[in-house]
Amino acid sequence: MSTVLQDPQTTETPNYLNAEYGWKSWLLTTDHKRIALLYLISISVMFALGGVFAMLIRVELLTPEGDLVNSDTYNKLFTMHGVVMVFFFLVPSIPATLGNFLIPMMIGAKDLAFPRINLLSWYIYVAGALFAIAAIVMGGVDTGWTFYTPFSSTYSNTFVITAAVGVFISGFSSITTGLNFIVTIHKMRAPGMTWGRLPLFVWANYATSLIQVLGTPVVAITLALLALERGFHIGIFDPAIGGDPILFQHMFWFYSHPAVYIMILPGMGVISEVVPCFSRKGIFGYSFIAASSLGIAIVGFLVWGHHLFVTGMSMYAGLYFSLLSMLVAVPSAIKVFNWTATMYRGSISYATPMLYAFGFIGLFTIGGLTGLFLATLGVDVHLTDTYFVIAHFHYVMVGGMVVAYLGGLHFWWPKITGRMYPEGWGKFSALLVFVGFNVTFFPQFITGYLGQPRRYHAYAPEFQVLNVMSTAGASILALGYIIPLIYFIWSLRYGKPAGNNPWGATGLEWTTQSPPTTFNFDVTPIVTEEAYAYAKHEEAHVG
Repeated sequence: MSTVLQDPQTTETPNYLNAEYGWKSWLLTTDHKRIALLYLISISVMFALGGVFAMLIRVELLTPEGDLVNSDTYNKLFTMHGVVMVFFFLVPSIPATLGNFLIPMMIGAKDLAFPRINLLSWYIYVAGALFAIAAIVMGGVDTGWTFYTPFSSTYSNTFVITAAVGVFISGFSSITTGLNFIVTIHKMRAPGMTWGRLPLFVWANYATSLIQVLGTPVVAITLALLALERGFHIGIFDPAIGGDPILFQHMFWFYSHPAVYIMILPGMGVISEVVPCFSRKGIFGYSFIAASSLGIAIVGFLVWGHHLFVTGMSMYAGLYFSLLSMLVAVPSAIKVFNWTATMYRGSISYATPMLYAFGFIGLFTIGGLTGLFLATLGVDVHLTDTYFVIAHFHYVMVGGMVVAYLGGLHFWWPKITGRMYPEGWGKFSALLVFVGFNVTFFPQFITGYLGQPRRYHAYAPEFQVLNVMSTAGASILALGYIIPLIYFIWSLRYGKPAGNNPWGATGLEWTTQSPPTTFNFDVTPIVTEEAYAYAKHEEAHVG
């Protein structure tokens, strides 16, 4: 981006990390960058909690017999793993952290449109997380993270309402964050920052925000109805008292399938920033990638029914949802092809963020292609409720979103902290994550195809070898997650100074000092060129 800016290296303005001291200044801050770091700490705690549940699940599945925990405890383990990871890590992770930190800087603004609401959204998130933790401490929930009725609304004797209230509350955090992003992107762009010059990370979060604002109220209402039926025995979902359990599934998945795109779209935005930077080329098909983000957001609301193929759905409705489920793969494929075309004949450097981008493209592609099997009526009947579904979901969510999240953290860490991390350790951790992930989840495609059902703490002995592989892979994957935590913390004190733009990237955020000043820019930037003008920057550098 060509801009009119005061040289950020000459400013004496203190940055957001040292402008004020004391815990109170952080808990009452309205600085979007500090709030992003508060989110980063909070969701990291929830990620660690969900990871503990995951490791207990994998240790239990080392042997065919249920010899570590009983079936009731195992039900609670996979339920709380899902609740914590989906609602308190995957949904808020990139928008609440990287989105909060970067979107104002990327569009040339000093903050989000509603700074106080931004801080409120973090407090709401923490309140919801505390309810979820309370449910765990009191004894857990055994319904599965989907809270399917009538078991959740009538028959379960666990702390369903407490966990549902936590998810209900956290939904308001998602709504307020999405609303804040939409207003900010519409109203606070710098002069010259047209819709055709927005970074693709901003486009991705804009599409995500639309889903958050339109879809989250639906799941909130659904969980409220569940609590009403459980507390007051009103016949909403329980057929024994006049309710309809399939109604719950329709309402839940009307939000929860678009929620998949709340999780993955921001990750796609990260990859759209990383790939051109480390290919030293402008992004191929900018307008198509931007439009595909909106296409995913729109079509994603129309495909929820493929989760109900085995509930007695009409064959004609099933065909409709099957067709639309395949159609929603087209915008995702556009992104993958365009990222690949961007790298073609580019000057690729294999820095840590780019290694994560490679991992994302490969793993997400496998996740997307296996999703087509589940969108096919005849095949889905065989694969429903098997480990094939578990493998597919994790290839999209962990192989996709979590890998993109780690790639984004490594890409923007020098901007966030002003310090570099050890590149060698970064590459090593990226390799561990890629290898550990595939060893963990690829065998589950095979066990699922062969018929191993999910959510059982015991299984047929012939599946043991593949389950041992999964558990071994989970150990490697856990190490791949722990190493970045260590060297990120180490880099805060010992990392070498990063400078304002260590990657030679384009974008307004790279014109600010590292870490950025409290209000990002001393002079409002003026945008005079297209996004990702790497060719011009390379020519200027050579000249």
